Amino acid sequence: MNQPTAAHRTLPFGSRVRVTNLDNGRQTEVRITDRGPFVQGRIIDLSFAAARSVDMVGSGIARVRLELLSPGRVPVGAGNFTVQVGAFTQRGNAERLRDQLMPRYAPIFIQDYDAPNGMFYRVRVGRVPSQQGAEQLAAQLRTQQQLDTFVVRLDETP
Repeated sequence: MNQPTAAHRTLPFGSRVRVTNLDNGRQTEVRITDRGPFVQGRIIDLSFAAARSVDMVGSGIARVRLELLSPGRVPVGAGNFTVQVGAFTQRGNAERLRDQLMPRYAPIFIQDYDAPNGMFYRVRVGRVPSQQGAEQLAAQLRTQQQLDTFVVRLDETP
């Protein structure tokens, strides 16, 4: 919270990114240490310290530009990816979605996530060796299952 860090769905952990608030021109450099945001239309979640430095604390959101300064431990686009199709506060709801998708898609797994505001159960489909392949799977799930989807990088720990 008090360090210049951020969450991004696919950039490798450890990547350094320059974030520019397009509304006021203020910039900050952050290190990717988490996954997210899991809200359609958002590309990065900034820590409180980073948001304060670009004057985003009051509004909470802003139009931004990202510039990759260094790619972290693995090349951008390399690694394994999955598609997140749901996040639930009740494990039973996550299990029902998993069971519904299981006949057609595999592997499907539920990842427990202990968030500051409680436990979440993230339902994720597939283990794909490229971001492009994961984007194709996400499009298929959106079209055929009418699900909100997010491509997420796997295999790393911050």
